[in-house]
Amino acid sequence: MIYRGVAARLPKFLRDYVLAFETRVDLEVGRFAASLEAGARVLDAGAGECRHASFFARQRYVSADLGVGDAGWDYRKLDVVADLARLPFSAGSFEAGLNVVTLEHVREPRRVVEEMARVVKPGGRILLVVPQEWEIHQAPHDYYRYTRYGLRYLVESAGLEVERIEPVGGFFRLLARRMLNALQFFPGVFFLPAALLFAPAALVLPWLDHLDRERNFTLGYICWARKPY
Repeated sequence: MIYRGVAARLPKFLRDYVLAFETRVDLEVGRFAASLEAGARVLDAGAGECRHASFFARQRYVSADLGVGDAGWDYRKLDVVADLARLPFSAGSFEAGLNVVTLEHVREPRRVVEEMARVVKPGGRILLVVPQEWEIHQAPHDYYRYTRYGLRYLVESAGLEVERIEPVGGFFRLLARRMLNALQFFPGVFFLPAALLFAPAALVLPWLDHLDRERNFTLGYICWARKPY
């Protein structure tokens, strides 16, 4: 993605501001890891390149993925290559699990959440991150987008209790992201004029995000859930 390539060259504080969704996700994963006891077994279902492994240095991190999402990724760090809808673990194998922006890439999302619920022990927590307003990516393995209501339905249908579901940004944060997305349509000599047109607006718009109180326009949702005893 062009905007990610540009953002990677920015100072960290500005990069975190521009890539607010990714920054928020990392913050939540960090909080999730901190909430778990040392030595707890944690399943990262849909781990990809295992970029979240470092958050779980105190725990026993296990990564699983089918390994077909992005042709440019290196899946060799995975502990298990598996269909997330048919996890090769016995019931109650883990104290916790996470699935970060992966439910849009599975054909049977309800089955995946049910499988995560199955392999987590009673009382264990599950962290889910899903997109709502997002471009097609990792084609052709891109199937769904989720509202807060659809996400709650999936979680509760799997027998889990929702602790909280929060949108990541509102209308103006979303609009700022789309302004940066627009840069991909201006290659070569047209890129700089387009950047001068869109980038300033993308930097200012998030300051207006407080105006969208309902957050029905959002990039995605973060859900903390727990398996009841």
